Amino acid sequence: MTAVDEAPTRSMSQIVTDSVATFRVQVPECITAALVDMSTGMLLAVDTLEERPDDDLDLLAAATFDLLQGRNVRIIEDVFRGGAAGDRPYFQEMLVNTDDLVHLFLRSARHPDLVAAVACRRQANIGMLFAQARMVMKQMDADFGA
Repeated sequence: MTAVDEAPTRSMSQIVTDSVATFRVQVPECITAALVDMSTGMLLAVDTLEERPDDDLDLLAAATFDLLQGRNVRIIEDVFRGGAAGDRPYFQEMLVNTDDLVHLFLRSARHPDLVAAVACRRQANIGMLFAQARMVMKQMDADFGA
């Protein structure tokens, strides 16, 4: 047996928890990172620098669902697709700017029902934010495939 064969297998729960922590640490100026299951609307994991009431975090999950899969969003997706049916959601990433934060929502390529929601300070470099977040998401997808 080699050292690779002896490596412990991580559970899905551990992959989710580790991925959210990695988003928080590796994405520039990140103050909150979360992973939302769009099939249930549940917040799977969160890592934040700030203490937040549970109600705020529940709202994050609901807002993520509405933003990427709400009724009007599905209508817009159909228009952008030109009426062509598609199993895969049309919107894969969304950036939202507020007065003091930048919010990035990324859908997993391997599991489209998983969406990472990342909130960063406004001074974050948008290009680096996308680059780092995409790298973490790609690693999470690879971990799920292992």
